[in-house]
Amino acid sequence: MFPSPVRTVRWEASALTVLGLLGALLAGAPAAAPSPRAAQVPAVTAVPATPGSTTPLSGYAIRSTAGVSDAAALVSAPGYRTAGWHLAGPRSTVLAALVADGTHPDPFHSTDQRRIPAADFTVPWWFRSEFTVADTSARTYLDFSGVVSAADVFVNGTQVATAAAVAGAYTHHELDVTELVRAGANAVAFRIQPNDPRKNLTMGWLDWLQPPPDENMGIVRDVLVRRGGPVALRDAHVLSGLALPSLASADLTVKAKLRNESAAPVTAEVSGTIGSGIAFRREVPLGAHETKTVAFTPADTPQLHLERPRVWWPAGMGAQELYELDLAVTVSGAGAGGGAGGVSGVVSDRARHGFGIRSVQAPLNKDGARQYSVNGRPLLIRGAGWSPDELLRWDATYAEDRLAYARDLGLNTLRLEGHLEQDEFFDLADRYGILTLPGWQCCTKWEGEVNGTEAGEGWTAADHPVAKASMAAEAARLRDHPSVISFLIGSDFAPNAEIERGYVEALKAADWPTPVIPAAAAKSAPLTGASGMRMPGPYDWVPPGYWYDKREGGATGFNSETSAGPDIPTLDTLRRMMSPAELTSLWKDPAAPQYHRSPSRTYATLKLYDDALSARYGAPRSLEDYVAKAQLAQYENVRAQYEAYARNATDASKPSTGLIYWMFNSGWTSLHWQLVDRYLDQNGAYFGAKKANEPLHVQYAYDDRTVAVVNRRAAAVSGLTARVSLFNTDGTRKYDRTVTGLTVGGNGAKTIALTLPASVEGLSATHLARLVLTDASGREVSRNVYWLSTRRDVLDYTESDWYHTPTTAYADLTGLRSMAQATVSATATTSVDADAPSTSTTVVTVRNTGTGNTPALLTDLHLVDGKDTPVLPVRWSDNQISLWPGESATLTATYRTADLHGSAPAIRVSGWNTPTATVPAG
Repeated sequence: MFPSPVRTVRWEASALTVLGLLGALLAGAPAAAPSPRAAQVPAVTAVPATPGSTTPLSGYAIRSTAGVSDAAALVSAPGYRTAGWHLAGPRSTVLAALVADGTHPDPFHSTDQRRIPAADFTVPWWFRSEFTVADTSARTYLDFSGVVSAADVFVNGTQVATAAAVAGAYTHHELDVTELVRAGANAVAFRIQPNDPRKNLTMGWLDWLQPPPDENMGIVRDVLVRRGGPVALRDAHVLSGLALPSLASADLTVKAKLRNESAAPVTAEVSGTIGSGIAFRREVPLGAHETKTVAFTPADTPQLHLERPRVWWPAGMGAQELYELDLAVTVSGAGAGGGAGGVSGVVSDRARHGFGIRSVQAPLNKDGARQYSVNGRPLLIRGAGWSPDELLRWDATYAEDRLAYARDLGLNTLRLEGHLEQDEFFDLADRYGILTLPGWQCCTKWEGEVNGTEAGEGWTAADHPVAKASMAAEAARLRDHPSVISFLIGSDFAPNAEIERGYVEALKAADWPTPVIPAAAAKSAPLTGASGMRMPGPYDWVPPGYWYDKREGGATGFNSETSAGPDIPTLDTLRRMMSPAELTSLWKDPAAPQYHRSPSRTYATLKLYDDALSARYGAPRSLEDYVAKAQLAQYENVRAQYEAYARNATDASKPSTGLIYWMFNSGWTSLHWQLVDRYLDQNGAYFGAKKANEPLHVQYAYDDRTVAVVNRRAAAVSGLTARVSLFNTDGTRKYDRTVTGLTVGGNGAKTIALTLPASVEGLSATHLARLVLTDASGREVSRNVYWLSTRRDVLDYTESDWYHTPTTAYADLTGLRSMAQATVSATATTSVDADAPSTSTTVVTVRNTGTGNTPALLTDLHLVDGKDTPVLPVRWSDNQISLWPGESATLTATYRTADLHGSAPAIRVSGWNTPTATVPAG
């Protein structure tokens, strides 16, 4: 989960800039002031002559065109002086660079982003870099995508592409600059155009967060300097056909394009390997400047028929097996540059990448809902929406930490609406077994032609080829990743016939292997048909019981984005991201606009959430009380959302097939739509999801009071015992029942253990339900505690709108305020993994030592360092647990040793009715 104590950062070239960005992204503090810009020189990239090599430019000098009077031919000439320019990393927006070097404040703290003048980003900016080449006999190409929003491109003083050609964040470009490249220093310059996601096929932030003033203008993916010989090898990929349901064999097809760059005919030899056991080769004649597709199939290459293949599975269903393709093209009688007299059999180009063998199907069920299956096994999509960093900065370790959290939560899917992440993200998803649903973004130019009155301008004739090229590029980039299980060509709206045809043609040409979905909403399109998904919301607060009804956003079908909206972070995080005045407003003034919620007027305040919190739990008496109540509310609501969809997944009528919680994370410091916060701290929402998604789980249903056991493991389980007890808030037991001999099937099956009575004599208005599941040996395998009310939340479905259903009466949970203080002790020890010394494990035993009946409700453990700062990220075996007097639990926390920063670990214990205390864990 935590591979290295040192973050892999690809943001900036200078050490000071890297440190500044780390501070801005991970610590939330303003970036340190750098040395004067005149003293900073961007790194020069050394490019080898090796055919098939791809070398990313190591960084840029950047400056607004308003401050550069020189002509483009001078700016793009080698040796041009960039004194006073800013430094940017190899993948950088303008604002990311300016925050890193201290020009602008940390936009993630308070309202500091408002201090950044948006006018600075209304003109083009220069991105300039240099590279050296020792050998000019090889061909040289610039290979890139990720330009936001468009760019004129120059090499060594000559324009090689216009902004009309290099338009769109996802279009891929390969520019042959062989004739311009010289031995020694070479320069490349991009004149980046301003971005407007309403007008450009790029990316935007909608209502997710306060958008950055530069609208992410810049170059956010690597620009590669590619070297090659007379024959270029492109578009290498693998198609797999897996025998279902046996999985006993698989047929592979390897395809690639060969392009003769010379003016003479050549004979190329293509050779390849897959892993260490499969090898193949073929000679391919090519005419002058001819492009030809070569395919190796089991019919002509029998070794591509695999018996007992290593199959890739999603997390929780099996292993994440991956293969490696290595493909090369050699040319006889030609040197690397294509001239005569070269050495016979010189490698001209090569391609290497991983792939997985798996089958994805997603037909519509009898109710018209999309039902995914992987390798022939149906699965409930348990997912959430992914967000990149607001400034599109890439940190591989930070991304891996979040993917590890997703797996820790029991999620199997992440949806990427626009913001289609770096290649490394999908490599990580392959390794972690996290399925991905990439697709285009709503409410911007992408849907401007079909979204009615929403944001996004209509398309012109020039937009169609950009959209089709974007689809072709992303299809080629993503198709071999086994984690990618669909592409959503629409989000809130399906494309019209003309746009859809462009997308589908591009996907077909790329041999796209998985289902194409016309929209994430309940829409359809002529070629791809009905989406099988729906988008009814909600996006703001609803009570936990809402999720069980099979209407609106309740647990039926495939809901592609939905949640109860606000997710208030921990106190530690709140104090890092907001000013004291903002924190006071947060708990005192529900009607106050919250900058860290959303730019949308719909979500400008927390009023719906705060009104419910006060009505159900009692008005907050302090910031600490507000946050404590928020954690209870978020735990119960997120847990109910995932539990309802799990319970209904095997129903005969209108089953639930997929759930995307909106969202998994935020791109900045946020008050809504997040299971994990910016700093990777975990609150009630996180642990509510983790509890609901246990592999073997006992759960209560708010609608019909049933207690069910849900089993996500492949194998059935028998000999289970479920015990259900109801308690008043003083700990007095009022109901107790045990059911033995329970059996539950595998793959998401459920068994109803019992139904709680409609009323129980002497039960208080606010009460607790404790569910304990033990296996045949008596070992506890699942524990689940609910705080409930004899008075139910009442919803007015007749007044539902696109973002919520009003609540007209609230459950009474105010009795929790009268709970007596619980006495909780904790002891902890820490060890370092001998096989992975960079990883530490702290084992904590927590016990309710009270002598009365009062339980310790939602006891939270935080691993902290010597300054009482949370050590993050951390993976807990369980957390936010509830214990009755005499009960104890032993929990483990796993984390990077380096994140202690040399101090001894400690455990901070707190809870709803537990005083905060810190115990040593060294």
